[in-house]
Amino acid sequence: ALDLFLTYLKDTVGSKWQVVDGTLVFDETKPREGGGDIVTDGIYENYELNLEWKVAKGSNSGIIFNIQEDPKYGATYLTGPEMQVLDNIDAADNKKENHLAGCLYDMSGDATVSKPRPVGEWNKVRLIQNKGHLTFYLNGIKTFEGQIGSEEWNKLVANSKFKSPAFADFAKVAKGKIALQEHPGSSQWRNIKVKAL
Repeated sequence: ALDLFLTYLKDTVGSKWQVVDGTLVFDETKPREGGGDIVTDGIYENYELNLEWKVAKGSNSGIIFNIQEDPKYGATYLTGPEMQVLDNIDAADNKKENHLAGCLYDMSGDATVSKPRPVGEWNKVRLIQNKGHLTFYLNGIKTFEGQIGSEEWNKLVANSKFKSPAFADFAKVAKGKIALQEHPGSSQWRNIKVKAL
């Protein structure tokens, strides 16, 4: 799995990311300089992403997509929207519905459809993007559907932290790289598959 990815803006992968028994592991306990979000080498536009994730107690991560990897953008989230990965019970960032697992981070969320499995169990993701039309599924339950660049989408951006001038190029392009996020806590990932549509 690790051969799909490089650390954002680097040509290597940090030591916090390792493959153990076929599972991609982000180990929070390793030295800080070994971290960073990891991004795909490839650029994806119309695709279906399937993967499984699990997190340690209190952990937070994410799947960030449509990333424009360029030194002028110091972080993946400056250009790419995020499907949230979270321990909904014990993570510090569990106070807002649009910060819960499976949501479109800080833009759209609904606690009634955010149903991650208990900590330590695997969660299944389907993220589909086709001509800018996005659909998220977490454990078979649809958690978001919308069209990038639509009036409704632009309202979601305008009511989020991404309205800030720092995010001037956020979600402007419906294609890009896909990242797994370094964030507080440890995470594990497996069965990562991207199918072109």
